[in-house]
Amino acid sequence: MVDEQTLATIKSIVTSDPVVLFMKGTRSQPQCGFSAQTVEILDTLLIDYASVDVLADTSLREGIKEYGGWPTIPQLYVDGELIGGCDIVGELFASGELHNTLGIEPPEAIVPRIVFSTAALAAIRHALDQQRDAILLLQVNARWETRLNMSPKSRHAVQVDVSGVQVFMDTSTAQRADGLHVDIVDSLQGRALRFENPNAPPPVKAMKVTELRRRLDTGAALRLLDVRGSDERAVAHIAEAEPLHEAAESEIEGLPTDTPLVFHCHTGVRSRAVAERFRLLGFRDVYNLEGGIEAWSIEV
Repeated sequence: MVDEQTLATIKSIVTSDPVVLFMKGTRSQPQCGFSAQTVEILDTLLIDYASVDVLADTSLREGIKEYGGWPTIPQLYVDGELIGGCDIVGELFASGELHNTLGIEPPEAIVPRIVFSTAALAAIRHALDQQRDAILLLQVNARWETRLNMSPKSRHAVQVDVSGVQVFMDTSTAQRADGLHVDIVDSLQGRALRFENPNAPPPVKAMKVTELRRRLDTGAALRLLDVRGSDERAVAHIAEAEPLHEAAESEIEGLPTDTPLVFHCHTGVRSRAVAERFRLLGFRDVYNLEGGIEAWSIEV
């Protein structure tokens, strides 16, 4: 029997974030195959969601089973309601219903244009010849991480013929992969696939404080956003910087994606993480201020 305090803690967790996954291990290092499959699906659709490692707390591991009346882990909660485990999440994903469950707009159904180089095509055909019971599965997740793997035959929404090779994918991947070019490169680790995706937002760029001062002085159109708390801003701040509070975040997210965004914190570490999040939202001109307010105070 799980104690009331544990159940209260679980209720607080499942209602603290729109999407919460109770799993074995962490999002970056799942510790069971079912958790890994569920993470893979959620990562395809979402940039951010909460995850709870039940292996780190025995009371949560047993308590979540009683809380939702669901005997296995992982367990997915959306808006405080239990959706189910790996099998149900997989079924919803395959049918396209998971988009609606998560409250996100289903992607437009398209057949993407994909190109394999001669070298990549030869390597892929060789791999398929070695595993005749497998299919070629393409995945481009919400973080624009791309994988092309041999996978057991299963249901997938989109099938594309690329130079005589059948490539399978979900609808979100299909939309992100339009124009994808796949090649082979040699590295210290051996030969590997290289993906060039014209849809992926460019990496976060570094901006020096002297360059920021020059742009501000010339009236350049940009949004300078301070990700620190009010206590830090009270000590030192850049006059033109806006605090990035919740209301400001919502307003920024609604701007055209070509709007130049510059993020800063104390030294540039926290702001880099925030800048990366806005890049993944589709903004294509995103900067992190090198050295943050510390460099600004010294150099400017």
